[in-house]
Amino acid sequence: MLSEQSTPVIRATLPAVGAAIEEITTLFYRKLFDVRPELLRDLFNRGNQANGEQQQALAGSIAAFAGMLLAHPDTRPDAMLARIAHKHASLGVTADQYKIVNEHLLAAIADVLGTAVTPQVADAWDEVYWLMANALISVEARLYEQHGTPEGGTWQRMTVVGRHEETPDALALSLRPADGTPARDFRPGQYVSVQVELPDGARQIRQYSLSGAPGRPEWRITVKRLCAGTGPAGEVSSWLHDQTRIGDVLAVSAPFGDLTLPDGDGPLLLASAGIGGTPMLAMLHHLAAIGSSRPVTVVHADRTPADHAHRDELHHLVSRLPHATLHLWYEEPSHQTTAPLSPVPAPPSLPSLPSLPAPATVSSGRVDIGRLPLPQDLTSYLCGPLPFMRALRGALLHRGIPPQTIHYEVFGPDLWLAQQ
Repeated sequence: MLSEQSTPVIRATLPAVGAAIEEITTLFYRKLFDVRPELLRDLFNRGNQANGEQQQALAGSIAAFAGMLLAHPDTRPDAMLARIAHKHASLGVTADQYKIVNEHLLAAIADVLGTAVTPQVADAWDEVYWLMANALISVEARLYEQHGTPEGGTWQRMTVVGRHEETPDALALSLRPADGTPARDFRPGQYVSVQVELPDGARQIRQYSLSGAPGRPEWRITVKRLCAGTGPAGEVSSWLHDQTRIGDVLAVSAPFGDLTLPDGDGPLLLASAGIGGTPMLAMLHHLAAIGSSRPVTVVHADRTPADHAHRDELHHLVSRLPHATLHLWYEEPSHQTTAPLSPVPAPPSLPSLPSLPAPATVSSGRVDIGRLPLPQDLTSYLCGPLPFMRALRGALLHRGIPPQTIHYEVFGPDLWLAQQ
């Protein structure tokens, strides 16, 4: 809760800080990396720094948190904090790093706003920062404790035991602990971080969903190669595609993420686009393994059928669920491959898959959720590009689906918060 003396100060200065917040965060990162260049090399995503997305995400989270303190003084934005804390824990963030951020962030606010930052204003924003930081530190400490690791000690060595090119741009890698023990269990929908050493010596980190079945002795991630276009090619995804072979050892984090499938028997919507379909695969593997009879509506969008990673597997998993339906949208269905859907070997946790894949409605263009019959007590999970999730969330709200039942996952900076 924000103190009585700081509340009117934040209320009065939030418009000015909010209007300048992207300039503030840009200056903050420049100050931070001038003093601690190793953080850019080994912790922060260099691509997101170059295109400005990290600055937008930090700006959005600070402004959103301050606004929530004013609008709801007796509550804490736990969903927002949990999402950030899981990302931080997967990167190995430690409590002492928050002190460094605080020093340079407040200096950037003072530099941008000048004489408007009186000692009273500086103290009030310092209080906002530490309310958010201490809440995150507390959540992150619990996450480390749950995994039985010291603060920041999330990394483990894992051996690549399988490699399969799902599409020209999507590579599935199976990973097993290098010490020979089985991989720890995870909750369907979680992700791991992968750290690689690039040719210039930088140790860059990216997050990837666990796309295989929980409860197996190995994990599976599916890596989409980010090709050069409006921005540079993805450093880590390109390295994993070009360099990783069976037998290689990677530094991988414990599983994190709060977009996870809860127990229950209520109806579900699993909606994804592109590589965002990977957490949905883990959820479907879990539902199939437990013999779930929940009503499940599965929606996936992709550019073409040939670009749809794990397409056959998705069909077969949906066929395992007696009350599941599959709806596919392709932007360019004319590029559909002539190859029929093929049998997919069942993991040991499942009996043999049926010989026929699940029937699906296949449409061209963008997803039109208005065409589907959806119950009001639906719980929805969304993963994909931000415009896709925004459009889908808006359509669900328009149909009367309560906003608290709509969950999403963003890989990379959470620009959703920056644009609320």
